[in-house]
Amino acid sequence: MKGRITDHKNRNLAKLHEDVAFGRANGEIIWQPRIQCWLTDKQFAGEKLPEPYEGKTKPEIYRELGCSARVYEYNESFYPIDGPGIKRYENKLSETRTEHVIDTPVGKVTLVTEKTPSSPHAITKKWWAENKEDIKVFTYIAENGDWGWNEDYFQKTKKEWGNLGAPTIFMPRVNVQNLYIDIMGVEKAVYALMDYEADIERYFKALDEYHSRMIKCINKSPINIINFGDNLHCGTLPPYYFEKYVQPSYLERCKQLHEGGKFVYSHWDGDTKALLQFAKTCGLDGIEAITPKPQGDVTLEEVKEALGDDIYLVDGIAAVLFDEIYHEEELIKQTEDLIRMFKDKLILGISDEISSTGDIERVKTVGRIVDDYNASLNIK
Repeated sequence: MKGRITDHKNRNLAKLHEDVAFGRANGEIIWQPRIQCWLTDKQFAGEKLPEPYEGKTKPEIYRELGCSARVYEYNESFYPIDGPGIKRYENKLSETRTEHVIDTPVGKVTLVTEKTPSSPHAITKKWWAENKEDIKVFTYIAENGDWGWNEDYFQKTKKEWGNLGAPTIFMPRVNVQNLYIDIMGVEKAVYALMDYEADIERYFKALDEYHSRMIKCINKSPINIINFGDNLHCGTLPPYYFEKYVQPSYLERCKQLHEGGKFVYSHWDGDTKALLQFAKTCGLDGIEAITPKPQGDVTLEEVKEALGDDIYLVDGIAAVLFDEIYHEEELIKQTEDLIRMFKDKLILGISDEISSTGDIERVKTVGRIVDDYNASLNIK
């Protein structure tokens, strides 16, 4: 594809990122693809990266691609502080299996994970929480936990990533998503919500208060772009649960973060059609990773109708369009459609990430489209 590719090496993309998020960019768009899956899968498989990326660090790869990064590496600038009497340790069960233990004054919970030859991430063989007694343990942990700030880590990350993107973090998952993904698994969590609802709701209240303490720490920090890393998917989170549990927590979180002057968005991936009705009613400034057809269950027109002119679309390009099974013209068309429809409220990226089988050079294809669009604005 013809078109310019701007030399961004000396441009302050961190400033542009914040300017776009806070409406100060005079119409310019920022291109922020996430490449973690593409990179880590190849590294785990021992596969050599294509030139000129082999041997480069992740920030160097972004500079070579000529685009901004969404720098979630700042996340560890915040760290959880356990309350009194809480001990965490691990027991090696075998070469591949590990038991993780949290021992508290009100009980002990365990998680068993197993390493596999197909992924750098261990899989869960036994979840942390399996009954109401386990939930009481997590309630105690949430009630007694606090948060701290690591200035050294913040400065280290800033030095490593420079001006590739504004400091950005994602908060821990909200209530139902915490049950599904972090401590119970979907099946046990669904039964728990029906069988011992009162115990679960006490835990949710404690979790909200725990997260409010984190927000106090966030609002004192220089990090201004805050994501709720919830991975919402309407196949597991029906509108009833969203309206009953997630929406009230989102509204309170957003209220607190907006008091600190933060830009707030949430990660909704997978199928989202049944949840888009809530896009404007839960306090968010933007939504990340809504996945359009041909990969997700919504059209760009449906996304635009749900977000209107007030809510930012963060990402937007279906990840499968970076694979060669789709012609590059389909990627170009969806990119151009996104800019036309969402340009005033758009932080362009991949919904969700380019896959390990994706063509990394297509990242530059989108970059050329964005650079040509920004150049057409004739910003002085």
